[in-house]
Amino acid sequence: MYLPEPLYAEVKARKLPVSKLLQDAIRVEVQRRDLIAAAEADAADLFEEVGAPDPAEIAWAEDLARRLARRDERAAS
Repeated sequence: MYLPEPLYAEVKARKLPVSKLLQDAIRVEVQRRDLIAAAEADAADLFEEVGAPDPAEIAWAEDLARRLARRDERAAS
């Protein structure tokens, strides 16, 4: 595994366990990709069953997601 010199120096200065960090990062990335693939497969199945959303439904969902994100931001502060 190659690390650029500045990053390597930072890791060494902080005495971080490089091998464990890399293993954890790879595990997280593999899980993230598996979850994305599963979500895409579920969406494809759903679209096949009930049809893809129309532009108005997409706009409604995007607006709802924005409102929920703002609500979460307010609750966190």
